[in-house]
This record gives sequence, C-alpha cells and structure tokens, in this order.
Amino acid sequence: MTSVPLSTLTTMQVGGPARELITVTTREQLIEAAVDTWDSNEPWLILGGGSNTIVADEGFDGTVIHVVTTGIERQQDISKAPNHSTVRVAAGENWDALVLWSISEGLAGIEALSGIPGSTGAAPIQNIGAYGQELSSVLTAVEFLDRYTQDISWIPASELKLGYRDSVFKQGKEGVVLTVELTLASYGDSLSAPIAFPQLATALGVEVGAQVALAKVRETVLKLRASKGMVLDPADPDTASAGSFFMNPIVTENFARHLPADAPRFPVQKTEQDRVLPLGAEVPPLASTAGPNLVKLSAAWLIENAGVKKGYSVPGSKAGISTKHTLAITNRGGATAAEVVGLATYVQAMVQSHFGIILYPEPNLIGVEV
Repeated sequence: MTSVPLSTLTTMQVGGPARELITVTTREQLIEAAVDTWDSNEPWLILGGGSNTIVADEGFDGTVIHVVTTGIERQQDISKAPNHSTVRVAAGENWDALVLWSISEGLAGIEALSGIPGSTGAAPIQNIGAYGQELSSVLTAVEFLDRYTQDISWIPASELKLGYRDSVFKQGKEGVVLTVELTLASYGDSLSAPIAFPQLATALGVEVGAQVALAKVRETVLKLRASKGMVLDPADPDTASAGSFFMNPIVTENFARHLPADAPRFPVQKTEQDRVLPLGAEVPPLASTAGPNLVKLSAAWLIENAGVKKGYSVPGSKAGISTKHTLAITNRGGATAAEVVGLATYVQAMVQSHFGIILYPEPNLIGVEV
C-alpha cells in the first residue's frame, strides 16, 4: 500500500495515489512485477517518466509499476554498415539522457529529439517526433513482454504499425516494453543527420539537408523548445505540462480548402496521379497510398484562431494555456486533474465550433476523459 500521489511522478503534477505503487530498477524486477500483477487480475498501469500522462484526482485503484530501469549498450554488430551502430536501451532510461549519450558517442539520428521528457520505453508507444526526426526512422525493434502469453520476444519495428503519435501498442496490444533497439549513424566529425525541418534549419542558419555539429543541433533544439515552454524547468510554471496536449489533426485536402488561407497545412499523403494506358495494356495495381490526399493541420493555429490565446485560463482555475505555446496546458500551481480536463474540453469545443474539427488529446488519460 502507498499514499504517494501520482502527481509527484507526472510532469503535469496532477493525480491522486495508486492503490499500490511498485518501483522497479532492473529488467528482472520489471518482468516479475508485471507477471505478478497480471496474475492478480487487478487493474494495472505502467508509468515511466510521467510526461505524457494525466491521472484523475481520485488516483488509480490498482497497481502502478513505475519503471526506472537503466542501461545503454552499444552493440558490436558486423552486419551493419560501417557507419551505423545498434544501440539497446533499457525501457526506464531517461530519453533525453539517451540523446545526450548518443551525441557524446558521435551517433546521429535522434539529436533533434533533444529535450523531450519521459522514458525511452514510452518512445515507441507514442512514436515520438520533433523538428523533422521521428523515432520510427531509427527504431529497429523492441523487446516486449506480452500481457496474455507472458512470452518475451523481440518485435521488429516493421510490425509495430508506427504512425503519427501511434503504434500497435495504442491499438490494443498489451504488455510491457523491456528494451528498445535503435540503429544510429556516424557521419564523422560528430555531424548530425541531414536537417529536415525548415524552422530548425533557419535557427541553425543553414539550408534544409545540411549537416552540422550534433552538439549544435541539440543546443538549438533545446533553445527552440524552451522558447515554447517545452523543456522542464522547476522555476517555470509554463513547463508543468504534458507537452503538446492535442495532436495535429489530419484531414483531407478538400476539407482543408475550406479553412482560412493562412491556416498552416502540410501534405502527409499523395495519391498516385491518373495514368493513360495504351489499349490492351495490363493495368498495374493501385498504389498502396490510393485514396484522398491528406494534409496535417496545426493544432496550435486552430486553437489560437478559435479565440483561445496564450495564457488563457478559466476564471478560478489553476490550469491555464501556456503563455508561450497554445498547444500546452499547464499547471500554474495546485491545479487539479479536473481543472486540466475542464480547460482541455473548453479548447476542444472552441475549435470544433469554429472549424468543425475535433482535436484529440495526445496524453494518456487515466480515469478522466476529454
């Protein structure tokens, strides 16, 4: 039994206690705790860094397994290309600590993901991404303990159905990630992967596609994230959040045409153009991307242009929109989960009424709904 509130283990700093809290520091402890909990048939929750979780004020009536396992191992794999390395990371390893380690080793591929809070084991669940890099581009496999069979196996990344903030784990596959395997590149002279995001390229003073020092990329990304309140800082209430609270919606290109001309939109899927075939020619199969053209919209733009400005809060509430970024809901000190959810629901309603778009929350909601 424990009376430790889960607010102390989450970056949003809300949530009551768990009925039982088990902290595991080794892979073996994690396996044992998970199996014992599953065998008891009581509710369970895996908690890593707590950066993407909102827990109800009533807490969690079950067992919470807090994963703080550590370990980073660079594999000796002669089957990889000479400039690539396989890295295996314990699920509880701090993600940003891993990024810092990779830079110290001269390994590229995750440097633009600097400053993202949370644990490494949670990264494939969410398929984290930022500034032109996404975990799916470097993830090789995960070591997984299955909830139902209790078997441990390595699942290739190709079978994880990784998408925008999505994976097979968010589609019903239950269990625990034990280890994450990545393939990172070494370009020599501690150079980064080619810069893929225009905002980052501009901040670095280079063209998209250029390569710069890994440490410089990290420094610049941290500055960009800090300017949006997205780097944890105990002295800054704007960082007491779950990061981006809503996902950027993906809509059809036709729907997007009805939005204001200045609404940002980014193509995410292009359909194959019509082709003219000679008479009698064999008709080729349709491309796997067949369907309407899709575009990703900016949730931050939608929120602000629906009338919810930076710094907004419901009168009397201690939850508020970040003063730096409309996509973050922050705990200004002593906020409850109910206040956070209430503000999120208000934002959702404003965007829907103005643009006909429903924003979906990005964090895991435990005992609450938006």
